[in-house]
Amino acid sequence: MIASTPATPYYAVIFTSLLAADDQGYGQAAARMLELAREQPGFLGVESAREHGLGITVSYWASEAAILAWKHHAEHREVRERGRSTWYSAFHTRVCKVERDYAF
Repeated sequence: MIASTPATPYYAVIFTSLLAADDQGYGQAAARMLELAREQPGFLGVESAREHGLGITVSYWASEAAILAWKHHAEHREVRERGRSTWYSAFHTRVCKVERDYAF
């Protein structure tokens, strides 16, 4: 589903990852993180796709402060560490300010 975002500017966090061979509970943790992110102040929406182990998730936020609060959330921090140690063979996170957007 395409996220419904407010008028610009807002922020996007682009998380690109490669899963390791055995997901060891990754699906459940990812679902929990989405549920938890939706409860965070400043969370605007998310779009995500995964194919052949490559995943791209874009989450949208009202401010950089909201992004930092999410980054430092205790449960999210624990799951990120498990991602580094267990689930991902590689990942890259990018934080962007969205100044323009277009829709059809």
